[in-house]
Amino acid sequence: MFERRLYYHIDWALLIALLALCALGVAMVFSATAGSASTSRMYVTQLYAIAIGLGAMVVTLTIDYRAFTDKSHLIYLGLLAALLYVIFLGDVQMGARRWIPIGSFNLQPSEFAKVGVALVLAKFFGENRGTPNWGDLALAGGLTCLPLALIAKEPDLGTAVTLVPVFLAVAYLAGMQMRILGFLFAACIVAAPLAWQFALKDYQKTRISTFLDPSQDAKGAGYQQIQARITVGSGGIQGKGFRQGTQGQLRFLPVAHNDFIFSVLAEEQGFAGVIVALGLYLFVILRALESARLAKDRLGSYLVLGVLASFTFQVVYNITMSAGLAPVKGLTLPLMSYGGSSMIATLAGFGLVLNVRMRRFTN
Repeated sequence: MFERRLYYHIDWALLIALLALCALGVAMVFSATAGSASTSRMYVTQLYAIAIGLGAMVVTLTIDYRAFTDKSHLIYLGLLAALLYVIFLGDVQMGARRWIPIGSFNLQPSEFAKVGVALVLAKFFGENRGTPNWGDLALAGGLTCLPLALIAKEPDLGTAVTLVPVFLAVAYLAGMQMRILGFLFAACIVAAPLAWQFALKDYQKTRISTFLDPSQDAKGAGYQQIQARITVGSGGIQGKGFRQGTQGQLRFLPVAHNDFIFSVLAEEQGFAGVIVALGLYLFVILRALESARLAKDRLGSYLVLGVLASFTFQVVYNITMSAGLAPVKGLTLPLMSYGGSSMIATLAGFGLVLNVRMRRFTN
């Protein structure tokens, strides 16, 4: 449990940067949803999610991270049970079955899969002292692919894909050779035509094709991407001002409070606001990398890198998507986009990052 002397080793700079991103996100959610009777209170819900997330962070911070990894197999099994429950009995919204209704709150277990997989992979590779062989990688890949397949079944391919960087990052740090990584990359290239033919649904194929040429369906599948580009580009250097953006305020940009919150920021705060947000994200990523370097054991390094890998991938993809440089996918911007489960899971994950750094001097 938490010892008073550990208080002095908490990374307050990282914590302040995380809170700054949360505050920036609340402001942008408020701006993107104000004026609509159905969404005007979303910023209040986001504040509740931040409060719960900070509570979860306190838990993952105060309990020794090795206790979490020791019980990671139970956490992993609980995660699989929740994902199975979602598939058969989950709440359906917007054509997808992703949520477990708990009173007025909708829990999305897939958001917690990133932390759960990071924990179980950290334990798996941490217990293997040597360089991982093909058998180790196959087993670790199986541990990753099982929740990935369940999440993709919902369907939620965007969140499912975020588990892949977790596996690659932890396996690489554990000693996976570059030739194996090259082999996996080549296998993905070879399998791409088969995935296009048999795995991707029609709407997913449409998203990819309209990314290459949004004008072919400007009022349909390409609409979001076109509007996102217009929104980001219209901000200029200084932006149009808080709640003064035309694209976001007049609802030209769909789900601006969720997938395209970064576009709202770019329009209202301009290039200056974008630099501030990117600077905060870069600081968080670099500070977390430093935590992995300073960890007292391999287990801590693996855990930090696993949590950070999915976070970084999601940040990079969402920002490039908001700028029209990647296909539109249902991936939120961590700490800024509206979403209770995402906020709670992200803050809980960074509680583990803070935990590893804080305990680097303990026995």
